[in-house]
Amino acid sequence: MGAVVSALVTASVAFAPGAAAADVQSEQWYLEPMQAEQMWKVSTGKGIKVAVIDSGVNPRTDSLKGQVLVDEVPENVAYGATDDYDGHGTTMAELIAGTGANGGIQGLAPGAKIVPYRIPFESQPDGEDKRKTATPAEALRAVADTDAQIVSMSFGVNAVYPEVEAAIKYVASKGKILIAAVGNHGGEFIAYPAAYPYVLGVSSIDESSKVSDFAAYGNYVDLVAPGENIPSYCRPDFSTYCHDNQGTSHATAITAAAAALIWSAHPDWTANQVTRALIDTAGRKWAKDKPTQKSGYGTIRPRAVLADPNYDAGDPYSDPLGKWNKKDGEKLVTEIAPASASPSPSATGASQGEGSTSANKAAGAGSKAETVSAESSDDSNTLWIAVGAAAAVIVIGGATFGVLRARRAR
Repeated sequence: MGAVVSALVTASVAFAPGAAAADVQSEQWYLEPMQAEQMWKVSTGKGIKVAVIDSGVNPRTDSLKGQVLVDEVPENVAYGATDDYDGHGTTMAELIAGTGANGGIQGLAPGAKIVPYRIPFESQPDGEDKRKTATPAEALRAVADTDAQIVSMSFGVNAVYPEVEAAIKYVASKGKILIAAVGNHGGEFIAYPAAYPYVLGVSSIDESSKVSDFAAYGNYVDLVAPGENIPSYCRPDFSTYCHDNQGTSHATAITAAAAALIWSAHPDWTANQVTRALIDTAGRKWAKDKPTQKSGYGTIRPRAVLADPNYDAGDPYSDPLGKWNKKDGEKLVTEIAPASASPSPSATGASQGEGSTSANKAAGAGSKAETVSAESSDDSNTLWIAVGAAAAVIVIGGATFGVLRARRAR
């Protein structure tokens, strides 16, 4: 999969970690409404490993010291190259499992551990180091054969790549949860891998629980989480954070952390049960069986699971998002039309053009003002793999695209 990625970053003001602890953590506005302190009395995510497939992770930041398991990345994957050349992946890791030490970002699941996998983005300089960087498919297959339970993917492409889709299915077959950003272009097109089967697609909301204007929408949005006005690294030397970043990337990392909290509290649950818990307890003003195109099943509320010792997670072997569509006993195959050119990686989320496929394009757009009744959630720095339409590999009606979740294919 030959592609490059860039981060979509808003204009921001930098401040040094450690010099303004109150600033950075007070800007994590979602921690209080999500009742993080109360949740941590029940679960911190201890015992859960989250694979972060991104620009790499810097394990030496104050907030991530002791939190990153570099040695658990298979040596044959990207030759062990995991260092972050951009800052995006390190931000995602801190949002998940940061300890907040010395004024760093406070992760929602500070007891969890991060396993970093680096893939190539536009910001990575050419050279030998880039050649050591894994493709998304290679990273996914490597994760599948480890004991990491959750896979966080804050990146996206506008086309179907058979090798990536096959890797996604392989990861899912190993009983892991896959979580991905839906995109920041504000259009009616959900990026892959969020639009693949077995992947939870995450969108963004602001402090008032309004779905972010920049967030993509369609039948592949499953959950929303905080994604606006969140501190992030803005320089590759990790000397400063920047204010007011936004994107579905952050929302994805926070959702991965929420899953870690739940799974840590219920280590005997399966990926299906953790996913069901996220869906069942999500904050919404509509029927659970009628997910919307902007908010999916609603806003993540892990505390609702942690606070209920009698919560029933349901059938461990039944996928709460996926059902086999059957016709005469045969599995249906959803046809995928060729994708349009990907959004410009240099544009802001609000200004990027739309793309669509027949399976990805929503049947009817939701209201731009759609809001969610629940805790806030935030994100804005989704990384985009920029691929031209001519380079995109699309499978039309082939067996490589077998099972789409029922709600997404309708």
